[in-house]
Parts: sequence; structure tokens; C-alpha cells
Amino acid sequence: MTPENVLSNPPRVLSQKQREFYFENGYLLLERIIPDEVIDQLRRVTAEVVKDSRSRTRSDHIFDLEPTHTAEEPRLRRLSSPVDYHPYYWEFCSHSILGDIVADLVGTDVKFHHSKLNFKWARGGAEVKWHQDIQFWPHTNYSPLTVGTYLYDCGMDQGPLAVIPRSHSGELFDQYGTDGNWTGFISDRDLERVDLVSAVYLPGPAGSITIHNCRTVHGSRPNESPSGRPLLLHTFSSADAMAYTPNPIDSPHSQEIIRGKMARYAHHDPRPCQVPPDWSGGYKSIFHYQQRENKVMAM
Repeated sequence: MTPENVLSNPPRVLSQKQREFYFENGYLLLERIIPDEVIDQLRRVTAEVVKDSRSRTRSDHIFDLEPTHTAEEPRLRRLSSPVDYHPYYWEFCSHSILGDIVADLVGTDVKFHHSKLNFKWARGGAEVKWHQDIQFWPHTNYSPLTVGTYLYDCGMDQGPLAVIPRSHSGELFDQYGTDGNWTGFISDRDLERVDLVSAVYLPGPAGSITIHNCRTVHGSRPNESPSGRPLLLHTFSSADAMAYTPNPIDSPHSQEIIRGKMARYAHHDPRPCQVPPDWSGGYKSIFHYQQRENKVMAM
């Protein structure tokens, strides 16, 4: 659906002004919108993740561990596909207010794509360099968006999500390096064309959500505080957005309709999109590729 089509439908949760702000700027911050009892349950489930990680000694397709991770001092970077790890993550993703908010921004028919839980551990949790999402998983249109849920209060010193307003309407950047390998971030040379001075940081209390469009340039600083910053991320699209490439964080729930119905026709945006490496052989995490922890696959 086009923004005009979406805006022609009455909103379920958001105001029309909030919807218009999203389409103009490419992001939203909604403070304390998730009920406390839901956040409490998400925290309990996430504590199980941390406990489970203590027995892990190396990263795999589920747990992405910082190099200094130990059983005594666990340091997780990411849990991939939390909706497959514990049923409550999927319940929250598909049956909470989240789906209605997304329907206000992509249209009445909403499709799930993938999820992840980025921990950004205390005292040095890794930065996420400036990048755009859609090059990781291109679709036939640019309706996909990602909703981040703060499980705890997130202040400026914890590395909150940062976005470049209106960048979703601008250039789609090359996220390969000069050596032909995938980096997953925008090069310093290309960043000269990004208005970094306009960056907006999105801290918020527990229960707040961030929303950014798949073309929006975004990133986050390292966490230098004594408190972690777990951010639960779910990516959705309009039902008429069809993926061109394998899902890097695949799930049995991928392509599941969480609101409305399946699309009979695909909607194609004429603007081209860069294609990533073939993820069907396996995907690490954005931290692995951005930090070049070992040589990665060339296109």
C-alpha cells in the first residue's frame, strides 16, 4: 500500500498526526505505550535467555556473544529470532497492541518478517554503525518497518537508537566494502552525504517503543553505562511486500499474517534496492559483519 492508501484508513491506535509524522520523517517514538504487566513478563522471559547463555561458549545461529562472554559474566549481543525461543515473545509480537500500531503505518494487512533481541550490554555494549535495513532483506516495496521495545529505562548514556529524520526519502546506500565484501554499514565517504547533524536520539522509559522505516538511516552508540539496554526488535511489512531474498533471520512464523489477510497481488515500488549476499547458507549478525570479526562472503 502507498502512504496515501494507509492514511485513508481510520487509525486503530495512533493519531493521524502521528501517522503523518512517520511518513514525513521515517520514525516514531511512543513512550510508555506497552503495559507494565507485559514488560514484566518480557523481563522474566529475557532473564531465562541470559541464564541459558551462561552455558554457551561460542556464538551460534541463536546466541551472538561478545568475545569476553563467560558463564560468570555473561555478555550477549543478540538473541536471534526470540519468537522461536519462547512463546511469549511471539504472543507479544502477534497479539499485543504492537500489531495494531503497525497496521496504522503499513495498512490493514500486516505480515511478520523477523525478530531479534539486541542486548547492548553494560559498560561497553557494542555500537551499531549507521546503516539502512532494507539492503539486508530487500522487498518489492518499502513498507517494512522495525519496532523496538525498551524492556528497561533507556537513557542517553546507554546507546539509544538514533535516526536521521527524512533519510527514508533519500538515497539508498551501498553497504558493501571496497573489497567487495558485505559490511552492513554506510562507509565514511558516503556518510558525508548524510545529515548527521540532524540525528535524533530516542531514549525512553521502559515500555516505550521506537519505530523506523526500512530505508531510514539509523544506528546507536556503545553503552558506556553500568546498566544494560535490551531492545526487543520485530520487523513487519504490509502483506503486499514480497521478499526478494532469503530471510537472514528466518523463522517458522516468517510471512505469517498477524492482522488482516494475505495479499493477492504484490505491490512494487519502482525504486531499486541493493541485494545482499546469499543468506541461505547462514547469517551471523550485524555485529559480526560490521566489526569484520572474520572474512565475510563476497557478493
